[in-house]
Amino acid sequence: MIRFVTGNEGKVHEAREYLDESVEQVDYDYTEIQGELKDIALYGSRETFAETPGDGPVLVDDTGLFVEALSGFPGPYSAFVEDTLGIERVWEIAQREENRRATFRTVLAYYDGETAETFEGSVRGRIVAPRGDDGFGYDPIFAHDGRTFAEMSTAEKNAISHRGRALAKFADWLAERNE
Repeated sequence: MIRFVTGNEGKVHEAREYLDESVEQVDYDYTEIQGELKDIALYGSRETFAETPGDGPVLVDDTGLFVEALSGFPGPYSAFVEDTLGIERVWEIAQREENRRATFRTVLAYYDGETAETFEGSVRGRIVAPRGDDGFGYDPIFAHDGRTFAEMSTAEKNAISHRGRALAKFADWLAERNE
């Protein structure tokens, strides 16, 4: 059993698509330190393992949207920026820039009390005017191959997503480890 730390059931569903092991959702608000995605996820995995009841390792996901023309902003502060400014404001800021290239990055941190490992996935795209009705977060303003994540079905998005790429690496590592 892997305890996946998230309040987002969509992330849990995506994780279950990649992992043969059962995935249990743990809704725990770990301390989100300032730093790089890897540091944030590792800290969260260790804190969650120590502070939550349950058996088995934990998996923490930290994701950021990195806009090239904005020197990587909002990066590891993406959730805070979404909550305080909103994605429409991020679009308003980015539309002033000629270069609207961006990268979604996810770092997964696994911790079982002894072993700590991280797995990164990313997908490149562009910041565009909001469009589409599906997805969450920055999905309406992040376009990959001409379509926003919010214009894609869940299956289409998961097949190319930053989180899916990190989960695939994690699943390969886990399979090798369990052999």
